[in-house]
Amino acid sequence: MSKPIVAIVGRPNVGKSTLFNRLVGERVAIVDDKPGVTRDRLYADAEWLGRNFTLIDTGGLDPDTDDFITKHIFRQAEAAIENADVVLFLTDIKSGVLDADRQVADMLRRAKKQVVLVVNKVDVPTRDNHELYEFYELGIGDPVPVSAGQALGLGDMLDEIAAFFPPANESEEEDDRIRVAIVGKPNVGKSSLINKILGEERLIVSDIPGTTRDAVDTFLTHNEREFLFIDTAGLRRKSKIKENIEKYSIVRTLAAVERCDVCVLLIDAEEGITEQDTKIAGIAHERGRAAIIAVNKWDKIEKNTKTMKEFTEKLETELAYMPYAPKLFISALTGQRIGKLFELIYTVYQNHALRVQTGVLNDVILDATAMHSPPTDKGKALRIYYATQASVKPPTFVLFVNDSKLMHFSYTRYLENNIREAFGFDGTPVHFVVRDKKE
Repeated sequence: MSKPIVAIVGRPNVGKSTLFNRLVGERVAIVDDKPGVTRDRLYADAEWLGRNFTLIDTGGLDPDTDDFITKHIFRQAEAAIENADVVLFLTDIKSGVLDADRQVADMLRRAKKQVVLVVNKVDVPTRDNHELYEFYELGIGDPVPVSAGQALGLGDMLDEIAAFFPPANESEEEDDRIRVAIVGKPNVGKSSLINKILGEERLIVSDIPGTTRDAVDTFLTHNEREFLFIDTAGLRRKSKIKENIEKYSIVRTLAAVERCDVCVLLIDAEEGITEQDTKIAGIAHERGRAAIIAVNKWDKIEKNTKTMKEFTEKLETELAYMPYAPKLFISALTGQRIGKLFELIYTVYQNHALRVQTGVLNDVILDATAMHSPPTDKGKALRIYYATQASVKPPTFVLFVNDSKLMHFSYTRYLENNIREAFGFDGTPVHFVVRDKKE
């Protein structure tokens, strides 16, 4: 279920962002000749020979610096290494092996991670390859020559990386436990919620934001169903970072969301919905996970008859991209509606894995097109020949049409609404793939 995580690390200005952009196929990271331009970690999905993985770009490692920002970058990279399945250690043939490279190599050996040593800027292999021997002194393995700028040697490099991925048929889906990731900002009550669910103080709870440093797995049986709860370090806005480790939880959150079936996003009722909440929700939405929005600390809010309705309307506005996610107002302190949370988790989990019959699906599509005709362009009308469900988690439907270019996003949304009305799918995103019938 979860994609392998590959972290690109190395000292400043060896070409990490250029390589990252090349691999993900678009210019995502800021590229500049000035060392230390990549201040924050970036992540994106990539694919090689049918294997999907998550790629993380980090700032340059410089262990000896006294500069605050560079130390901040160093800690970010450490966090990425902790959570990565494979580390891509990037060096630079033009400058050769520097002291900083040796220190990074030492750190990677201590981390005991799978490492692929890559030597960048080998723009003319016939000229530069003889200089590769110098990099054997790092003791990381055979150096792989590439040129991120010229797109040379990337296939061989990706082969080396993919060799460390677990077999494609090795899936967590055989595990019947419902995996639930509790995500949110620091101090929103994630650990308190799990402690209330467990009825014991298993996780450290503190008023100091960022107390939870790592993802923690907790097992629980409820109503004869087995759950695995993943508690994660929360995400903070950049302006609020005081202790540098707090910023580095994004990889942990990303890894937890990758591993989970259901994502419970905790929002602080007292603080309201913040920009960081929308970013965390976006990770779950982009990853296609079932989701529940749980507003915590509801017991601390002064209420009238309209309080819950008004807060719900704000949620629907700020998180408009995930209207499917049910909203629940809880208190981890008092246990208010915790029982209802279990019911919701199981419901959205079932919907996330729901498969509908092809015949019934096409009846729904046929009725929808009869009620609202498909779009036209220059006299040519879209025709939907038939539909089928290709996969679950999330439910993914393939629509076979006469011309995929005629399918407007608004009509796809209309069909989604009809499918949701017919089959439910509360709590889970629904994906569509539109194909020309000749394909």
